[in-house]
Amino acid sequence: MNQSVLTVIGKDRIGIVYDVAKLLAEQQISIVNISQQLMDGYFTMILLVDTTECKKDYQTLAAYCTEEGQKLGLDLRLQNTEIFNAMYRI
Repeated sequence: MNQSVLTVIGKDRIGIVYDVAKLLAEQQISIVNISQQLMDGYFTMILLVDTTECKKDYQTLAAYCTEEGQKLGLDLRLQNTEIFNAMYRI
């Protein structure tokens, strides 16, 4: 299983979870775990995703998520789990 962490931040609105899930499904990416929170009018979400079935290489996929997120008015960032864990290790 190839896992990555996708972070989502944006101004709260109806349909954010749908938009992100649709974007992932179109790329054959499975959601393994999801956590979301609303903070002062801003929507935040962290997803653990499985990219095993995705046809795009990691760099292309990360750029795609960023570009599509901008179209949706969201900040989407895809990070490899190893990099994510190293960045947030205390």
